[in-house]
Amino acid sequence: MKDSAPIANRQPSQAWRLFISIELPREVGYKIKQHINALRRELPDARASWMREENLHLTLKFFGDTAVERVEAVSGALKASADQIPPFEMELGGCGVFPPRGKPSVLWIGINDQSGNLQKLYEALEDECVKAGFDRERRPFHPHLTIARLRQSHDSRCLADLHRQVGFAPVKVTVEDVCLIRSELSPEGSRHTIIARHRLK
Repeated sequence: MKDSAPIANRQPSQAWRLFISIELPREVGYKIKQHINALRRELPDARASWMREENLHLTLKFFGDTAVERVEAVSGALKASADQIPPFEMELGGCGVFPPRGKPSVLWIGINDQSGNLQKLYEALEDECVKAGFDRERRPFHPHLTIARLRQSHDSRCLADLHRQVGFAPVKVTVEDVCLIRSELSPEGSRHTIIARHRLK
């Protein structure tokens, strides 16, 4: 990911696909990539859209297409929420599937919010976004790291079962900042660009 030009230089006629996330250290991304590669080796014909290593992140809030003139407001809400929370540790570990029953559609790695500060950060972000005129997320916050979206095939259940059986050894991540990301869709996959990065308190 590359940091982009200052927000003030945007063209107001555009709409950007935005989300807020916690980015992962390179070494953690590498471990997740190893897990993905192990699954792909065992079931090479399984149909799945795998997350690229550079796009692995923990999404806190997804905005979708947002007018560029509102990007400053999103960034301001993010900064206001980051100013309320100190740096903290979270733990990645465990493997799961959405939905838990029926045909699997998403493979994920779990997040353990040991300090409670991840939940506090999420709540502060929702509050600040509402103040800035954005809708509050109605679904409960269940932090997880999506690693693949499954296409319906006879191998999807086998892939989901293998993912849970292989597991993912717990790894701690220190969270020191949060990012506002622009996602650009293309036939080659999503390209993510950091628009703003705000350090925690």
